[in-house]
Amino acid sequence: MSNVTPIWEVFVRAKNGLSHRHVGSVHAADARGAVEAARDVYTRRAEGVSLWVVPSSTIIASDPGEAAALFAPAEDKIYRHPTFYVVPDNVKHI
Repeated sequence: MSNVTPIWEVFVRAKNGLSHRHVGSVHAADARGAVEAARDVYTRRAEGVSLWVVPSSTIIASDPGEAAALFAPAEDKIYRHPTFYVVPDNVKHI
């Protein structure tokens, strides 16, 4: 059995309609403890309406050194660029 307390990545949604945003990390023995630690550390002043905690060990990341090869296939798909429509002024949080 390991004596190392797992690290959890914390994501907070500031208010309904917005996306969760990564705000930092906490150490906790289990998921419930991670949520409570995240609440105590990152929402002391009622900054959020929702928390996500994810074990750091489960996050898979791309290698920044391979970014060109990874993202190059998207360059020839201009339909993925948001240039074909106009967002109305009254639409928020896009």
